[in-house]
Amino acid sequence: MYSNYGPLCTELYDLTKPVGYSIGGDIEYYLERLKGTKGKVLEAGVGSGRFLIPLLEKGYDVEGIDYSPEMLDICRQRCKDREFTPNLYEGNLTSFSLDSKYEVIVMPTGSFCLIENSKEAMDALKCLYNHLIPGGRLIVDLLLPTDWQTGEITSSYYEISQEEGISLERKAVEMNWADQYTLTVLKYEKWRNGKLIDTELQRFPLRWYGIEEFQLLLTSLGFSDITCSAEYVYNKKPSKEHSLITFEAVRK
Repeated sequence: MYSNYGPLCTELYDLTKPVGYSIGGDIEYYLERLKGTKGKVLEAGVGSGRFLIPLLEKGYDVEGIDYSPEMLDICRQRCKDREFTPNLYEGNLTSFSLDSKYEVIVMPTGSFCLIENSKEAMDALKCLYNHLIPGGRLIVDLLLPTDWQTGEITSSYYEISQEEGISLERKAVEMNWADQYTLTVLKYEKWRNGKLIDTELQRFPLRWYGIEEFQLLLTSLGFSDITCSAEYVYNKKPSKEHSLITFEAVRK
């Protein structure tokens, strides 16, 4: 019934979040936190290259992994357009195995929250830990549903050309307090000269974590020197108003 990052989702993502588009200041923040990094960097959930390419342009040795072949195809093309040839891998974050080890692994803007199942989330953290060199850092963003309203429906329209555009309807379906996730259903419709030519329906769950809960998860895996920062201000203490939290942790 549902698509999973299909062609329309990918096209709209690339249209609204092009290369170098900073979401809430994430690119600037991560570039600041990466200063002094000499070894390899891995972006987990690389998508279409929005975040990866600015790091390549700054001279970092960056690789990417994602489970969406459509997103990776766009990322490769965007890199090729700029004469970059980074290693890009298709794989599931809960079970991937790469030959390289990394000085830093980054996962910006809540991508980790897309892992709905708690066991799979733990498996993903283990994979990330195992792909870090000793002393390597994990930097990962988490989202909190501070403004969630069950039943809310919003619609947007994005023009591609004079003839074509994509409409997007978001419906806030469920807040699952027991399993700690929200569920949104996204309906994409592509129009040409007033006629509907394609449509996709996407199930979009986002899992959230308590701050102490996530710190305990990281500690249980062997991470140390854990910091927690709100709204892309390093070491800013989170409060109940903050919806974006960045964790930074070191592999022992």
